[in-house]
Amino acid sequence: MPTPSESDAVIVLTTLAADVDAAAFARTLVAERLAACVNILPIRSLYRWQGRVDEASEQQLVIKTAADRVAALAARLRELHPYEVPEVLVLRVTEGLDAYLRWIRDSVS
Repeated sequence: MPTPSESDAVIVLTTLAADVDAAAFARTLVAERLAACVNILPIRSLYRWQGRVDEASEQQLVIKTAADRVAALAARLRELHPYEVPEVLVLRVTEGLDAYLRWIRDSVS
């Protein structure tokens, strides 16, 4: 496995409302080589918004990409995303299977 300095893979998280076509959203990111893979998970979110606590059914998108694609991915997420303030959290991958990390890199290059 690579050392932390060798992996340039990142995971980007965002959420969409349950009624949004998350597959089409994800397909766009993969087709544009901004993501190697996107997992779509059903979730229930509780959050503070505009002074009150809300709750909603949402979809969590787990986006695998390379660190040097994050700026372009974040810009595209802001264009596509229906939320006023979309979640865009970037988590650095410090270790992983070499072949998988290469696949991520190759998929977004």
